[in-house]
Amino acid sequence: MGDKRKKRDTAGGGRDDDGAPPQRDNILTDGEKKQTKQLLPSTIKNKDKRSAVHAKLKQQKKLDKRKKAKAREAAEKLALELGQDPPPKKIPRTIENTREADETVCRPDDEELFAGNDVDEFSSVLKDGQTPKILITTSRFHSTRGPAFISDLLSVIPNAHYYKRGTYDLKKIVEYARNKDFTSVIVVHTNRREPDALLIIGLPDGPTAHFKLSKLTLRKDIKNHGNPTSHKPELVLNNFTTRLGHRVGRLIHSLFPQDPNFRGRRVVTFHNQRDFVFFRHHRYIFESKESKQNDAKVGKGKDTKDEKGPQEKLIARLQECGPRFTLKLISLQHGTFDTKGGEYEWVHKPEMDTSRRRFFL
Repeated sequence: MGDKRKKRDTAGGGRDDDGAPPQRDNILTDGEKKQTKQLLPSTIKNKDKRSAVHAKLKQQKKLDKRKKAKAREAAEKLALELGQDPPPKKIPRTIENTREADETVCRPDDEELFAGNDVDEFSSVLKDGQTPKILITTSRFHSTRGPAFISDLLSVIPNAHYYKRGTYDLKKIVEYARNKDFTSVIVVHTNRREPDALLIIGLPDGPTAHFKLSKLTLRKDIKNHGNPTSHKPELVLNNFTTRLGHRVGRLIHSLFPQDPNFRGRRVVTFHNQRDFVFFRHHRYIFESKESKQNDAKVGKGKDTKDEKGPQEKLIARLQECGPRFTLKLISLQHGTFDTKGGEYEWVHKPEMDTSRRRFFL
């Protein structure tokens, strides 16, 4: 037992002559650096040795980062003293800036694309000035949060009307909506009493888009939410750059009127990022706050007052109205809803997710 204690003390767990524990250098020697480069933590079976090697590698990485930062600061300081331009900053590699080039990205000078916009299924609403009229219904299964979500959609989309599904087939509902001059049909699908999908059907000739619905937050669950007015909202579509994204964006655009009321200060945003469409509903508020301007030249011993005094400053801020959810396109079908004989323009498949840098919208 005594020999074991002596070995432990000599191995690094002992104390110095002063009684204080020995201090180890955080900087690795050249031999230890070579050893850590050769030995990866994942190849070491012993847990204690693996954690020790990992700690050494982590410490060395932190030291190298500090050295690079100091060298960069010194180079920038020297360039400023010499009156030269500082060295360019390195741009970090992200999924967005390393995105794979897509041949279907829409260009501003694409005449074929703009010529197709004049004759597609949405031209009657987007170009001819027809007022959108939306029919919202549900699936046949009962949902707990479905009615609250539909009431939020009715407050977001102007001229939207809710009809109970009942026992009617979806094809009959589409035919009824076409006869009543509806321009689109939105079906809220539920699974396990939770909304999980949206089906948007353009009328009278389609197309039909199937979206997966996730991360739903109702208006009542958003802290300090605002209550929207009856004004027509402004619509913002971001990053729908490809041919498929352009078509999906026009489908979403056809749900909203083309003459927004800017006095209502309502904004509906569909932001596409990595093929996920994030929905947000805000209203912007203008507030006036007092800004104090102090004179810095006034001495400490002088009792002088600021002649300008407090001034009003106009500040704009956003208040979220809700709801908040995320959409992911599953399929885009030609024409109206038809599961048996319908022709699909685009269908999402699992093998499409092999590359994280490839996007379709």
